[in-house]
Amino acid sequence: MAIIFPFTALVGQERMRRALVLNAIYPQIGGVLIRGERGTAKSTAARALAALLPEIDVFEGDPFQCDPSNTATYTEDVRTRIQAGDSPRVMRKKTPFVNLPVSATEDRVVGTLDIEKAIQRGERRFDPGILAAANRGVLYVDEVNLLDDHVVDLLLDVAAMGVNVVEREGVSFSHLARFVLIGSMNPEEGDLRPQLLDRFALAVDILGIRDPAARMSILERNLAFEADPADFVAQWQPKEEQLRNDIVAARARLPLIKHTQRDLATIANLVASLGVDGHRADIVILKTARAHAALQGREGINEQDILMAAELALPHRLKRHPFQDTEQAMAVLGEKLQQIEDQMTGTQQQPDTQSQQGKAPESIAKKVKRG
Repeated sequence: MAIIFPFTALVGQERMRRALVLNAIYPQIGGVLIRGERGTAKSTAARALAALLPEIDVFEGDPFQCDPSNTATYTEDVRTRIQAGDSPRVMRKKTPFVNLPVSATEDRVVGTLDIEKAIQRGERRFDPGILAAANRGVLYVDEVNLLDDHVVDLLLDVAAMGVNVVEREGVSFSHLARFVLIGSMNPEEGDLRPQLLDRFALAVDILGIRDPAARMSILERNLAFEADPADFVAQWQPKEEQLRNDIVAARARLPLIKHTQRDLATIANLVASLGVDGHRADIVILKTARAHAALQGREGINEQDILMAAELALPHRLKRHPFQDTEQAMAVLGEKLQQIEDQMTGTQQQPDTQSQQGKAPESIAKKVKRG
């Protein structure tokens, strides 16, 4: 089995890593789109996230990977076997990582029904597709901008609903398909249509790291990994375990996360002031803020969670004026976030307070401006 480069060993790209971890905590956020130039660790990060996630329990021979501890996830086949007195053996396996090829057809993605047997014998024989294999795992779509628009739309629908429904000739079959959806693309090869772009909950634009010291770290870590992959992974195992445990704890804490009317008003005012169409951005920001609060070990969201979520949910939804590039759009968002941040804090810290506490932390708005 191939050894995967550790997620925690990635250098820089904090925004990308944060978006991936938050989706791992709360897949119902709706996925993340990573846009960046070649060689910026997009594919490496996706594979590393799947390798980082905890193992899952499944029934032996179950292609849909139902959760044995949750009867609501059982397929009809599993229910029939159990009712007949069969006790499927439970086994543990690594979190699935499924790489969707650009040439994938709709039938290959959603699966197919055996119409002949369905009509003649009344048997619902279903040949599972990629979505079944990705259930409770990570579905990665490289070069998503080159995938057929219809297939992309289908993937986003299933990711949002968590259920794959296949209907043919009046016969239908459905199964759970809950996965962390990760799409990556190089904008130089073409962009997604705005309608599809908006369907990705979060989006991150990444560039190659310019800092010489960080680039040296990338070189050193890659050389060390290639020289002895097993030893390199062992060195990073404590950090991998820590992050894995944090994700597991955040998943358990997520249902307890609370929000106030003021939190909702903050989100609504922020999105409305930026002229973002629809209401998807508001919902995504709330979900992402809840996941971030859970990761931080709190039981309620605060303004910083909201701003952090907005940093990931809004850039690809901003309306751009003619001749306005991504950097200018991010600057507009950064200025708006700074205004919101200033309103939340009321007044800036006094100089004597700063001298006692040291240098004030860099604001989220400034991070957005810097990109």
